[in-house]
Amino acid sequence: MSKVEVFMASPKSDIPQGTLDLLILNVVALGPLHGYAIAQRLQQLSREVLQVQQGTLYPALHRLENRGLLTAEWKLSDTGREAKFYRLTRKGRAQLERETASWQRLTEAVGLVLRTAAGDLS
Repeated sequence: MSKVEVFMASPKSDIPQGTLDLLILNVVALGPLHGYAIAQRLQQLSREVLQVQQGTLYPALHRLENRGLLTAEWKLSDTGREAKFYRLTRKGRAQLERETASWQRLTEAVGLVLRTAAGDLS
């Protein structure tokens, strides 16, 4: 599986590429955002744990746009500069719902294994 590099807490860590895509789709589902705002929102929502670097974020945004999951248009940002604002497409919303359900199943299963291994059989 392909990995992308993000900074988590202090040390660098890898998260699966699809996870970053899921996080981006989820953040953009809240409303159109430009790339820098997406990175800021991810950092804010993760309580400063996830810090996505530009070299990771922009290729992911282009990939999602090429797959038809995001659409983009140039608009003026709050700073008065033009920026490319990304918006979730109908196809992107359906993909977000599928990936969210899949991620929730996976995390529940991993949680069960971890609790069982720790002796919590509830």
